[in-house]
Amino acid sequence: MTFAETFPAPAGAELAVVERGGFVESRHIGSAVVLSPDGEVIASHGDPSALILPRSSLKPLQAVASVTAGAALTGEYLALSTASHNGTDRHANAVRGMLADIGLSEDDLRCPPSWPSDSATRHEMVRDRAEQARIRHNCSGKHAAMLTACRVNGWDTESYLDSAHPLQTHMVEVIERLTGEKIRGTVVDGCGAPVHAMSLAALARGIHRIAQGSESSPFAMHRVGAALVRAVRDHGWAVEGPGGDDTASIERFGVFSKKGAEGVQVMVAPSGTTVALKMLDGSNRAGSLVALALLARAGSLEVQDVARAAAQRPGLRVLGGGEPVGIIRASV
Repeated sequence: MTFAETFPAPAGAELAVVERGGFVESRHIGSAVVLSPDGEVIASHGDPSALILPRSSLKPLQAVASVTAGAALTGEYLALSTASHNGTDRHANAVRGMLADIGLSEDDLRCPPSWPSDSATRHEMVRDRAEQARIRHNCSGKHAAMLTACRVNGWDTESYLDSAHPLQTHMVEVIERLTGEKIRGTVVDGCGAPVHAMSLAALARGIHRIAQGSESSPFAMHRVGAALVRAVRDHGWAVEGPGGDDTASIERFGVFSKKGAEGVQVMVAPSGTTVALKMLDGSNRAGSLVALALLARAGSLEVQDVARAAAQRPGLRVLGGGEPVGIIRASV
């Protein structure tokens, strides 16, 4: 299947800038869409109808698919099913627990061996002469959830990443139902799993429907979506980890937040207001900031609280000679 590339620069909008001593040094061009709690588009920047690859921002939809396929995950295990964790021992041990519950081990994961992105953990592993491991890959929780669904159904656990596998077929069906849009193309994500091309607007709809679900709903997808959102808010550490933008946003604002590689970000306020955005340059450094700013602009978060959080986040400071001389700020 072939599909068009993502939107070109002229179709984007400025979402954030980098200021150094009052001089705008760089601009982040992208696209963003904001949905009201009832799902109506209330703000649009750039071209949200253009195709994107959601990357790890697709994980919430994939997690719902794993659970509706039979993976009975709750609490931190459910949060890890949608995580892009930074590979700490706490993350690795929890994923090992997920696998042990189904009689499998980290050797059964098909994500590639990786170093943890958490620097302290990585340094400790190097000192201990440890090697890269699949369990340390940021997607190992998603893969463990997929394997759980496979074990419940008696599906093959070696080929679970193949697009024709029953689990992946189920995932496409769930994703299309949640987004209201047919998959426009499928490629291989960094972890080896299929990732599907869709419009930014479709991604926003899918995330919004997950976040607006009720755990007492008669519909399984809505029940699972609501449980997933609660698990993420209760276990923000699991979704990314120390110093991570998603974890910081979840713990500080009570949002549902999930970044994806190449500048993708989704975020849902407690009110249900939903943001999805894509930075055209592939940078993730301003995605969380812009999402929070758009939620504040929509009246779903306090502007002053978002500004205070941005000022306190080290990754948004621009340094000169080791001292702050500027800031990355949202321009929407």
